[in-house]
Amino acid sequence: MGNFEKPVSEKEQRIRKITQLYYSKPEIQKAIFEFCQNRETIPRFFEGFGKRPDGFQYPNDIFELAKKGATSFHCSEEIWQDPLKLVTGMSEKQADELRTGWDLLVDIDSKYIDYSKIFAELTINLLKFHGIKNVGIKFSGSKGFHIIVPWKAFPKEIAGEKTSDKFPEYPRIITNYIAEKTKQKLIEKVSELSKPNKYVKNFQAPEEVIPDLILVSPRHLFRAPYSLHEKTALASVVLDPGRIKDFELKHADSLKAKIKNFTPDCEEGEATELLREALDWQKHKSPHQEKKDFDYKPIKIEIKNLSDKNFPPSIQKILQGLADGRKRALFILLNFFRSIGMDKEELEKRIYEWNSKNPIPLKEGYLKAQLIWSYRNKIVLPPNFDKDYYKGIGVIPTPEELRYKNPVNYVVKKSFQKDTKKRVYKNNK
Repeated sequence: MGNFEKPVSEKEQRIRKITQLYYSKPEIQKAIFEFCQNRETIPRFFEGFGKRPDGFQYPNDIFELAKKGATSFHCSEEIWQDPLKLVTGMSEKQADELRTGWDLLVDIDSKYIDYSKIFAELTINLLKFHGIKNVGIKFSGSKGFHIIVPWKAFPKEIAGEKTSDKFPEYPRIITNYIAEKTKQKLIEKVSELSKPNKYVKNFQAPEEVIPDLILVSPRHLFRAPYSLHEKTALASVVLDPGRIKDFELKHADSLKAKIKNFTPDCEEGEATELLREALDWQKHKSPHQEKKDFDYKPIKIEIKNLSDKNFPPSIQKILQGLADGRKRALFILLNFFRSIGMDKEELEKRIYEWNSKNPIPLKEGYLKAQLIWSYRNKIVLPPNFDKDYYKGIGVIPTPEELRYKNPVNYVVKKSFQKDTKKRVYKNNK
């Protein structure tokens, strides 16, 4: 696997000592190695990732990488014949030929871990309702959880089509189905946490704990079980699905991590009902809902004389074109443009212009699919600057950007300041 050289700060030196001690344990190496077989697996070196594609040959590779500065390991939910044959920019057909399957991976994250616990429990209960007896869950390392339903549990064909070729379409539909079916109970459960008035419902709750759909995209990675987290130094430990309420951050102490299997020994096809119900739900949305899904209604942010000069430096850098991380960059741009109220025609024009600047442009079919997917869903803000989306594609937010937290906040503030200066100048003339 690749090495990543960079100056080492005092903080990094301290954390590296922890990581080397932790990853030197044979049981940790074995747990990570076994889960990552036939998955694309990449080391992270604090602020940057190693080369792609990559994978392990031996369990001891993990410790060797830790000695070179690796702090965590991230793997794909897609399962491949040979991950090393993956090529950036390959066609969907080429990917389908290499992909042997995929796990359903529900990424639950919130700034409040209690919210994440509630949604994790509701998700597992819904999966059980649909006949899935074997579910895996692990702590993300920060304030969320990852829930897994293994590939083995899904039917290999639906209506004569190979299920393995239906990535990310099928996992996305299932994830949206889960979010919709748990929404009401999530509101009720979260509202109970914020009494005093039991009649006041927290309708914002589903927005606070929305499953991360960017994870359900080709070649996207998630933190491997028992990998450490750079910011918290906590381990991504596997939990008992029936004891989520009892979880506390101290249970993820790297010095006390106890090894459990993240992938449950499920039965063949036990997720068939879930998949069929989710597909049926997607197919039979009411005409009103379908129209609503496709309506393009920009968020109500009024920015006069919108100028690229007021875009955050990170967005401007993305717009120059990227060699890697183009799909994550597209996710950022779509949400950014929609959130600042950009006209649909202008938005599409800008997306295609950006793609033409990429050394290896995304396929036009993929762009169209992502635009349609975006229009189907409500407008959400792009990821905050402190999220890994930016660093993961080689874009490091500036201190000023971090102060504004979100790209939309940055644009609104900068545009307002510029507009105010113009009015003051005009009035003083």
